[in-house]
Amino acid sequence: MTNRSAIQIEAFLEMMSAERGAAANTLSSYERDLEDARSFLLERQVQMTLATPDNLRAYLGHLTRQGFKASSQARRLSALRQFYKFLYAEGLRGDDPTGILDAPRKERTLPKTLSVDDVTRLIGLAEEEARAPGANHLNRLRMHALIELLYATGMRVSELVSLPATVLAQNGRFLVVKGKGNKERLVPLSRSAIAALQAYGAVLADKQASQENARESLYLFPSTSKEGFLPRQVFARDLKGLASRAGIRASTLSPHVLRHAFASHLLQNGADLRAVQELLGHSDISTTQIYTHVLEERLHRLVQDHHPLAKQAKKPE
Repeated sequence: MTNRSAIQIEAFLEMMSAERGAAANTLSSYERDLEDARSFLLERQVQMTLATPDNLRAYLGHLTRQGFKASSQARRLSALRQFYKFLYAEGLRGDDPTGILDAPRKERTLPKTLSVDDVTRLIGLAEEEARAPGANHLNRLRMHALIELLYATGMRVSELVSLPATVLAQNGRFLVVKGKGNKERLVPLSRSAIAALQAYGAVLADKQASQENARESLYLFPSTSKEGFLPRQVFARDLKGLASRAGIRASTLSPHVLRHAFASHLLQNGADLRAVQELLGHSDISTTQIYTHVLEERLHRLVQDHHPLAKQAKKPE
């Protein structure tokens, strides 16, 4: 980074990290998106810090011509909005050029999910494999604990794999999860999740005790990775392997799909949308509203099953 705009991007990223506790992945995404916009504007002899609404519309038009989906364009516009709000707040600009820009229209896409039967089969196989002795026993116990925790709480995969080792010392049925922006929320644990966690923790402790000069890890799912905990990509890969063995198409499954299954199954069984918002750690209810199709289906069944006129329509002549 050499010019003034690049310096301001760097200052913005530092602010996001220091003041808002943005995660490393979030910062990388912001940097990548803002650098792309800066390069586009520089080719047209426009400093990013001095860009007008028309300059930014031209950039969004460029993304459209490049074949970017509306969701990708919206993400980049969001990064630009945050950046120009920062410049305005710091007194580096007297206006926000993104204020009058319309967000690209996104198609409403329903999240992929799993049926209750599929989840039951997946967890059942993980439990069966975890009980079997032999090579890689700890890894199989870990997979069972990961899936039970994910489906019981709906955590983001990044929150799950980075859980602290202190979780093993807890006796209650609730877990404190640190989410985006270091915000903490309380999530309940199922009995099966607690049992899987305890079984995994006992074998993990034995292994760590048997290793000479081994440093005790800070994380529940320790790894030799740079971060010190299980990489989410490794969990995603192992989850697909488990899905294949359970007779579930691996291409349809990811940790995020299990998070969606958690939310969808709660709503199908009568949970309130606001409660699901809290459990998922969504700061805005609009994010949780992707699940309104589940509520619509539930209301339709409610009317069909309980409304007097609907019951009369079902009666045979």
